[in-house]
Amino acid sequence: MLIDGIHVPLTAPFYRDGASYWRKLEHNVGRYSLTPAAGLVAMPPGGEGGLLSDAEVVETLQVVSAAAAREKVLVAGIVKESVRGALWAAEQAAQEGFDAVLLSAPETKLSADELGVYFAAVADSSALPVMLSGGNEIPVERIAELAAHTNVMGIYGRELTTERYHAIAAATREKQREVEVTTVFAPVTGRMKVQVASERPATFVSAESLGGGAGLAVAPPKAAIKTRKKITGFQTIVEGKAENFVELLEAGVAGAMLRLAACAPQACHEVYAAFKDGNPELAREKAARLREADALMLELGIAGVKYACDLNGYYGGLPRLPKLALTGEERRRVELVMASLRA
Repeated sequence: MLIDGIHVPLTAPFYRDGASYWRKLEHNVGRYSLTPAAGLVAMPPGGEGGLLSDAEVVETLQVVSAAAAREKVLVAGIVKESVRGALWAAEQAAQEGFDAVLLSAPETKLSADELGVYFAAVADSSALPVMLSGGNEIPVERIAELAAHTNVMGIYGRELTTERYHAIAAATREKQREVEVTTVFAPVTGRMKVQVASERPATFVSAESLGGGAGLAVAPPKAAIKTRKKITGFQTIVEGKAENFVELLEAGVAGAMLRLAACAPQACHEVYAAFKDGNPELAREKAARLREADALMLELGIAGVKYACDLNGYYGGLPRLPKLALTGEERRRVELVMASLRA
């Protein structure tokens, strides 16, 4: 699976009483599917996935899969305290047609060896390819060891710096894999393959048979997707901040899951698109527009991101208790910084 471009960290919509609001999640995923974002991440790190029950996890995966456009890469975030729990979540994601899992370290403090065992044991038996999620708590040496695993594709680097990216790239340089892509080098998702496989062969009625009685013509199915192979290395995605996004793109990262992508996916994609179009100066100019809002979202956390979603036509709503909603002054600050990012 090719993991690149802008990935949207999906928020978890709730009613005012804290119950999950599935229709609003469906609405959000449908709208994100109309944006240029390459992927959608359900229950992302730093969100409210850890506040969901197992039944809500399953429902979340079902709603996202059903509402997402088939060309969007679907990634399921996993934060579980045990290997058994993580493998259960990965199996549920596989059953709902997701393409990969994003595996975070358990919230319980683990030693470096225990953390390595956790990631490796999940990768050994996961029903889906694994992307790691983490920052400095995962040493580069440990990342290099995990990169040798055939089921580990890459890492979403939290608060990634260019220095750490270069260290990861150097340590995983030998990691090579062949992935399937479209003719324009976009990812080929599992749901794209399922839809093509489910089409029946074309059936036509001969001209001779039409002369002797009633005949039924069946329209031909859509043409099968054309694919090609691409060699990719250990795939690194920026997770969280947008502060040094362009510098990291210049260094070689494949894309980003920025916190701002939940409320301003178009603005985040414009930075990536400008860089890919060979205009790093324009990319820096567009990235500068994100800095103030990005810093405020970091300060206010998930409540700030959700309110910014409300301002841009995505349903954010209130966070689930014990997380608190914004104060009136905090809402005004969000409104001010998001005024230029509503397009």
